[in-house]
Amino acid sequence: MLVDSHCHLDFPDFAADLDAIVARAEEAGVERMVTISTRVRRFPALQAIAERFPNVYCSVGTHPHQAVEEDGIPADELIALTRHPKVVALGEAGLDNFYKDGSPEAQERGFRIHIAAARATGLPLVIHTREADEACERILEDEMAKGPFRAVLHCYTGGRRLALKAIELGLSISFTGILTFKNSQNIRDIAAELPADRIMVETDAPYLAPGKYRGKRNEPSFVVETARVLAETRGVSFEDIAQQTTDNFYRLFDKVPRTGAKAA
Repeated sequence: MLVDSHCHLDFPDFAADLDAIVARAEEAGVERMVTISTRVRRFPALQAIAERFPNVYCSVGTHPHQAVEEDGIPADELIALTRHPKVVALGEAGLDNFYKDGSPEAQERGFRIHIAAARATGLPLVIHTREADEACERILEDEMAKGPFRAVLHCYTGGRRLALKAIELGLSISFTGILTFKNSQNIRDIAAELPADRIMVETDAPYLAPGKYRGKRNEPSFVVETARVLAETRGVSFEDIAQQTTDNFYRLFDKVPRTGAKAA
């Protein structure tokens, strides 16, 4: 069994055939899906999807692309929303320097607020970081010194230094279909080096379809392909990587009730 630890089932790309998408994931052996929030103000739609499907859970948070739009949402509001039984994480929040039309200041404020909410609730924070390794490392070290929190760097595309720093701080790292791309040898090298108990797989669907699906709309069932390449990269069997990444998911996202795979 596998888990898709990060997808976006509330996006319009899935509106016409969401039931079929969830069914295909189940048929492929994906036992849990976490649909990740990008806007707190759109949380009711995300909540409705999580309530509709027994094997779908959700987070609450503001993506860095929406940091200006949702600047000023306090940690207390995030904390209150996490009381819903299907909310199992904060985020995604963080830093993105790839697009230059945002506000680095608003992104950092939002990032720190989400960390505070993660620290207060004990729930993991889903971190988005893109072309912001130095700033991300600085904030993570600064905030961890204030008190521990749990987090995963999702869709990892950063450098080796940030990856190892995240591991040193007790965080996890998750890989998407980017791991399967021909020009992603640097990401595979990092994936091969990380401790087995800190790695996860995800789709980030509808984006970043892996391998043979590249160019198509991504969906949770495709996480199987990313897991297959991760197994090859680490020199282990597919069954081993499926078990390990699933164990790691349930250890971090411990509000999600476990089913199927053997407990860690």
